[in-house]
Order: sequence, then C-alpha cells, then structure tokens
Amino acid sequence: MNIMVVDDSLAMRLIVMKTLREAGYGGHDITQAADGAKALEAIRQEQPDLVLCDWNMPNMTGPELLETLKDEGIKPKFGFVTTEASEEMRERAAELGANFLIAKPFTPESFQDKLSPYIN
Repeated sequence: MNIMVVDDSLAMRLIVMKTLREAGYGGHDITQAADGAKALEAIRQEQPDLVLCDWNMPNMTGPELLETLKDEGIKPKFGFVTTEASEEMRERAAELGANFLIAKPFTPESFQDKLSPYIN
C-alpha cells in the first residue's frame, strides 16, 4: 500500500511516519507532503491508497483537500490526524467523507485501532 502523510510541520510528518512504523505499518510505501496543495498534486500523480492529513495547513487545509479530491473523483481512504478533536470536528470530518479522525497526541495503538480496517 502507498500511504501519504500530509502536514505543514516536518517534525509532525516524521512523528506520524515513525508511529506508522511502530504500529507495524513500516513495510508500506510512505510518502509525504507539506500542505494540502502539494498533496493534491502528488495524489493526482501517485494515487495513494491512504492519506493521513492534518486539518489546519496553509495553502489548502485538510478539509479543502478532501473536498477537492471528492470533486475530482479521486477516492483514497482518507483520515485526519489533528490536535483538534472536538465532537464538531469529528462530525465535520464524517460529513466530508473522512474514514477516521486520530487525535494528537496519538500512540501506535491508536493508529492500529483506527487504521487496521484500511491497511492490508
């Protein structure tokens, strides 16, 4: 599987990728993008199977990225990894069609719990 990590913080992208490995998903191809706009271009080219995306980013937010992908008929499994995990945000993520929302701080176990239905 090809997994894309999208976050405007390099440190957070590295932490998410490390947590993916610790959760047992290190054998998959993992790519990264620094914001939603860069992710959109990469997703159009690479068609990843799963996208783990921050909510708030410059240039294009996570919700804007997901809406654009839907509008273009590109449908990877998509979830948010974000510090804000209010019930409103969870409802908005579900309305947008996100498969899951993982709240920071996260653990390898929380990744396994949320991602196991989507990663083979």
